[in-house]
Amino acid sequence: MVEDQVEPSIAAASSPPSSGAPTPTAAGGSLQLLLRPRREPFEHGLLPIPKLIFSDGTLTLAALADKLLRRSIPSPHRVDATSLADALQISLDYARLALDTLASVLPSEPDPDGTADVHVLVLFLCIQSYKRLVPRPHKDSAAIADVWPSTSAFDGYLSALSPIQLVRSNSRRFMPSQADEEAHQLSYLQKHMANIVTLLAESVEGEGDESLVLTMERFEHLGFLLHFSEGIPLTQAAPFFANSDPDMPAVPVSAGQVHDWIVQNIVASLEHNAEKVLAKENGMQNSSDLDVPMADACLSHTRVQSSSLPLGTSVSSNSAYSTSTTFVEGVSKSSVVKQPCDIKGHSIKVLNCHDSVIYILAPLRYATIYGCSDATIVLGAIGKAVRVEHCERVQVIVAAKRICIANCRECVFYLGVNQQPLIVGDNHKLQVAPFNTFYSQLEEHLAQVGVDSSVNRWDEPLVLGMVDPHDSLSHPAGISDVQAESATCVDPDQFTSFLIPNWFGADLPQSTKDNPFPLPEIYGASQQKKKSNLIDIQQAIRNVHLDENRERELTSALHVHFKDWLYASGNIRQLYCLQAD
Repeated sequence: MVEDQVEPSIAAASSPPSSGAPTPTAAGGSLQLLLRPRREPFEHGLLPIPKLIFSDGTLTLAALADKLLRRSIPSPHRVDATSLADALQISLDYARLALDTLASVLPSEPDPDGTADVHVLVLFLCIQSYKRLVPRPHKDSAAIADVWPSTSAFDGYLSALSPIQLVRSNSRRFMPSQADEEAHQLSYLQKHMANIVTLLAESVEGEGDESLVLTMERFEHLGFLLHFSEGIPLTQAAPFFANSDPDMPAVPVSAGQVHDWIVQNIVASLEHNAEKVLAKENGMQNSSDLDVPMADACLSHTRVQSSSLPLGTSVSSNSAYSTSTTFVEGVSKSSVVKQPCDIKGHSIKVLNCHDSVIYILAPLRYATIYGCSDATIVLGAIGKAVRVEHCERVQVIVAAKRICIANCRECVFYLGVNQQPLIVGDNHKLQVAPFNTFYSQLEEHLAQVGVDSSVNRWDEPLVLGMVDPHDSLSHPAGISDVQAESATCVDPDQFTSFLIPNWFGADLPQSTKDNPFPLPEIYGASQQKKKSNLIDIQQAIRNVHLDENRERELTSALHVHFKDWLYASGNIRQLYCLQAD
């Protein structure tokens, strides 16, 4: 990864921290707390808009912050879309998109008036130069090949690689582990921490390093990017702000002191990660090691039906690194159902699943679908953001606040979304349609995460560009000159409702009885027409007077055609799932 180098503006940054720097410990001193990046800004908060990406450190961003602080509207230290559009010389739509994206990755609930804190916005802009970690080769490439999808029909005449081929390429690349990504994010923050602290600091009388200080309020803004394990906030762990008297303003701290303390903790966390990885590679792993699949706490509630157990099938959650994320990974030719009791934390990742049906029927904040093919994936209620990336021939049914689609091919998205769907990167043959399903607890889950079923912008996709500057995977030469593809709407005659079996037992009085997202008139009329045609066919069959032999022939023919349709459509997988009930 190549990034612009920026000289630190804090003098203390020139002296490297000691590798043996003390790190915070939990009560009693028995448990070391590790500094961790907040993954959400890096996974869901990056926008491929050139004017949001700054590579000169504090030079431009400091001037921008000063400009925004002078124009703060409607309240001090806050900025609205109009002011942001003017300051960055971008369209009002892009300014709204930036603020909506920032709101979706805040650690707390955003301000309802659509404004953002100027200092948090500056941190958001700081990380727009981040590049995602390049996937590394899988150490068992021969075995993993069995679950990769077949070659796309497009590959015969498209010069660009298909999304999944691009991910795996000739070396069978795969998505980096949680620990790899967190180490990459920590290293990025370590490199840019001098600039970040400087942008938050205030000038006071003094010389050199002592002229920049951080108040407790400004220091708390770093919680947008970093936090300690075990849910310990930065201010509680920091020796210079811990146990501050709530009735007395905390004394500002030297910016250099803050920088040193944070970098020391980052170094300690990176060293701890490296030791764990080394121990794992040497076969000395235990339950607290990195990326160790753990038994699902509610496995008895998770229905998995498979014709063969695929390599790597797991729902993993590591106590140290992924306590807030549930994984459904490596599922092949299976059906998986996840309900609220099966979910650990507030986010889900569906990774490298093929020829399967995945149901995530739970209220969550974030969801990621990556590297899947020939699958149907249902996401019940996602309150913050969904990202779908490097997928082929996948049907995604999702009710969410927002969704970003990147580098996908021949996928269909049945959407109930409150914000415009974002389409990023090199996509081909995408289709969008209105949300088309329900389950008994759907409305309850939507209310829990704040998704408004009366607002659905499924048919307003926003295309942000062919090349994603945050993606380290290379693109064919000249692709920047190619017009990015949007998505087409599913033909109303091809639109069908998707039936989710009632795995929740008897319906409650307030349970969802129908799709909570109203269908557009043309799609509703098409559905009614199909129902009417079905009733007519059923009535015609009843009115036909056949002898016993002809009736058996008709029944047999209907069964054969129905069976052929089940296999051709892939719905046979759902019948396997239902057999478990």
